Amino acid sequence: MGHGKYVIPSIASVSPIVVQAGEVLNLEFVVLPGESRDITVCVDLLGPGAEAHLKGLYLCSGAEKVNFRIVMHHRSAGCRSTQLFKGIAGGEAQVTFDGTIIVAPDAQQTEAFQENHNIVLSDSAKVETRPQLEIYADDVKCSHGATVGRLNEDELFYMRSRGIPEKEARTLQMLSFLSPVIPSERAEEIEKAIRSL
Repeated sequence: MGHGKYVIPSIASVSPIVVQAGEVLNLEFVVLPGESRDITVCVDLLGPGAEAHLKGLYLCSGAEKVNFRIVMHHRSAGCRSTQLFKGIAGGEAQVTFDGTIIVAPDAQQTEAFQENHNIVLSDSAKVETRPQLEIYADDVKCSHGATVGRLNEDELFYMRSRGIPEKEARTLQMLSFLSPVIPSERAEEIEKAIRSL
């Protein structure tokens, strides 16, 4: 199925979540230590004013394998989507994030934003992040970004110099990093998981 160079990708056995005109989809994902997950989500924004907002966090401390594959397909004009995924990987965990935003030729005035940020706690943990944009329209606002890094040593030093024990300083930094994607109803559970890392 296609239109010139414009090819609609498919993901075997995954039905898209269809968002019609004026509808809003909100999805949140939480993966806690000890859980290996393979999460594939396809979203089709099919009518003017359709919106989709995806958030996710993952905490991996052992040999977990966590894979996200997200396809956000803007098929109609005037739609908006946001994606924000954050994770922390330690031990020998392996994390993959594949995120694709596709803007169809007729999907003018699209707004689509995607971010994936990661902290790695050990040399054995591996994170691969592959954000992608496929834009076939002219009048759009789209961006993507990805980072993989370590805990900030300067911040840890500052907190320790103020009398905060190292383990607590690390926990506070991880909580701060994840705060934009922590669902309020699961905050206590997630804080407990972070303290176990």
